[in-house]
Amino acid sequence: MKNDYRIGFGYDVHQFIENRKFMLGGIEIPFERGLKGHSDADALLHSICDAMLGALALGDIGKHFPDTDPKYKGIASSILLSEVNKLVESEGYKLGNLDSTIVLQRPKLAPHIESIRKMIASILYCNIEQISVKATTSEWMGFVGEEKGIKVISTVIMVKK
Repeated sequence: MKNDYRIGFGYDVHQFIENRKFMLGGIEIPFERGLKGHSDADALLHSICDAMLGALALGDIGKHFPDTDPKYKGIASSILLSEVNKLVESEGYKLGNLDSTIVLQRPKLAPHIESIRKMIASILYCNIEQISVKATTSEWMGFVGEEKGIKVISTVIMVKK
C-alpha cells in the first residue's frame, strides 16, 4: 500500500568547463563557463529529477536516462524533468512542493531565481508557490568555493492524486 504522500531527496554536482552555456533551472544564466555533462548538465533539474524518482523508489536519473545512450547527448534537462513528471503521475502522484538549494560562488543567482521558479513550475504543471529555489555560497571552501563546480540539493513531497 502506498502512502498519501512521499518525500524524496536529490543531490547533484557538476564541474564548470569553458565554451559551454550555463543552464540552470531550465534557463541560460549569463556566465563565462558552463557545466560539464552528457546532457545540458543542468544540476538543478537533475537534482529535482532524482528527488521525484527517489520519493517513489523509481531509481535515479542515470537509470532512466543513461549517459551511455547517445540519444541523451546534449538533451535539455527540462525534457528529462518533464518525462520524470509523467512517470510519477503515471504512478498516481503529483508534486506537493519542492525545496532546492544551489551552492556556488559565482555567478550570483538572485536576479534569476524568479525566472527559474517560473520555468520549473511550467515544466511540472504546478503553481509557482509550490517551488522554492534558494542559492548560497560555500564561503570559498571546497570545490565549490574554488569555483570548480556547483552542487544542488532538492527535496520534494509527492502527493497521491
